Amino acid sequence: MTTRTTSFAASAEPSRAGRTRAIAAVCLGNALEFYDFLVYSLLATLMARLFFPFGENPLTSLMLSFAVFGTGFIMRPLGGLLIGLYADRAGRKAAMRLTLWLMALGALLFTVAPTYAQAGLVGPLVIIVARLLQGFAVGGQVGTATTILMEYAGSGSRAYYCSWQVFSQSLGTIMGALVVLTLSNLLSPEAMDSWGWRAVFAVGILAIPVSEYIRHRLEETLPAAAQGDSRQAREGGLALLCRHPRQLVTGVLLVIGVSVPVYITQFYLANHAISVLGMPLGVATWAAVVSSLPSLLLAPHAGRLSDRIGRRRSIFWPLPILLLATYPAFLLLNQWPSIGLLLLIVGLLNIPLTYGMVASLAILPELFPAAIRATGLSVTYCVGVALFGGFAQFFAAGLIDLTGSPNAPAWYLVGAILLCLAGLRMVPETVGRTLD
Repeated sequence: MTTRTTSFAASAEPSRAGRTRAIAAVCLGNALEFYDFLVYSLLATLMARLFFPFGENPLTSLMLSFAVFGTGFIMRPLGGLLIGLYADRAGRKAAMRLTLWLMALGALLFTVAPTYAQAGLVGPLVIIVARLLQGFAVGGQVGTATTILMEYAGSGSRAYYCSWQVFSQSLGTIMGALVVLTLSNLLSPEAMDSWGWRAVFAVGILAIPVSEYIRHRLEETLPAAAQGDSRQAREGGLALLCRHPRQLVTGVLLVIGVSVPVYITQFYLANHAISVLGMPLGVATWAAVVSSLPSLLLAPHAGRLSDRIGRRRSIFWPLPILLLATYPAFLLLNQWPSIGLLLLIVGLLNIPLTYGMVASLAILPELFPAAIRATGLSVTYCVGVALFGGFAQFFAAGLIDLTGSPNAPAWYLVGAILLCLAGLRMVPETVGRTLD
């Protein structure tokens, strides 16, 4: 059997069918990987009961559950660096296939993990290992998948192609929410606690072979001369650390400004409504669906808009809206809690957020040359998410515990947006720039 290794540097531009195949490969695989990575958050309250039944304060158990969710983000920078270097040496396609199978292994560990009642501390340790493995894989997935989309795209449509990364992340979240919602409605609470949550993780493994087949048929976008050059890979990592500090810092600040709002609005607010406001468990899944719909529906348009008006303007205009709306949103929800108001808030906040996410994701790979593009994007994205986004739910719950105010998490989100504004002042406009 022969493997396609055609490089665009040595061949004509990819065909329309090739570009469509690239989008399909990234969307399916990315949706599955984000499904596997994010369903834990949708089950955070249930996982707190099963794996962390410590003490009488349910907030303590929930914070421990959120902390395990956050451990996956600890491995993201390492996964971004190592898999990014691998993608810049062995090729984008090989790296994408590697992340797919690593995610499958993590999902398998979740499926077979014993609970605290069954095996004591062994249960929490198994799911921590699974989260670390998944975090490592996702750390390499985002940068590699976005890089391959950008390298398939023409110079005037790079943000549009990158928008499918955001689209597929939302698709994975909605898939996870619908699976959790379906099983929660079909099964009794006892059955959900017994084995239903395992089925949620098992579903994420089923479509892996299909995604592997599609990714195997992708054409390679890394220049052929660079493939297999371990010296170039080592020099690429060194250049990233020593020659591009401004790009690294700028990229991290931009990522903080979009990752914190994502994890607060799409995941934390629902768990806040359950644990603090006493809403039913099913609220988390509905909130995940509603908050992901704007990205699912608007991401391609956001990409087209960014290609037309520029990255900086596309990132800037959503930020004042989020800055001004965040605290009133928390205040309203805590003052007049209702499921309808919760869904309205998360849906509306994610409209401007979608436009900022797409433009931010498009500008990151444009900051780095081809030899370190996957590494540069992976590291900046993963460090920004790991530092602030991944632990957003943990910090939000901790702020409430520290201050006694249910509105305190809003200030964490406001701080992240201000950091993003600082990063935006440092970044050049990259739309229309020719990639090397």
